[in-house]
Amino acid sequence: MSLTFPNRSRSYDEAGKRIRFVGHDGMFQISFSVAADAMTRMQPATAANEAGYLATFDTQSSAIRDVASKAYDRTRKSMYVLTAADFG
Repeated sequence: MSLTFPNRSRSYDEAGKRIRFVGHDGMFQISFSVAADAMTRMQPATAANEAGYLATFDTQSSAIRDVASKAYDRTRKSMYVLTAADFG
């Protein structure tokens, strides 16, 4: 099976300074997080707060899910933290 993102929900993790979301490979749930540094790399004007990070995630969601899919295709783990380096 391939990775899909049927649930478009996301949440902000204040302690980790990242956005969390999930993907699915068949019946398996795969957890992803996007670090704040990745958000500001994608969109330099991102406000450094929950609302700013969530807004950037929403506008960049296709690119984020593409990077998440590529990371999953390489290693097939159950959890990923995507950083600015992943968005090179």
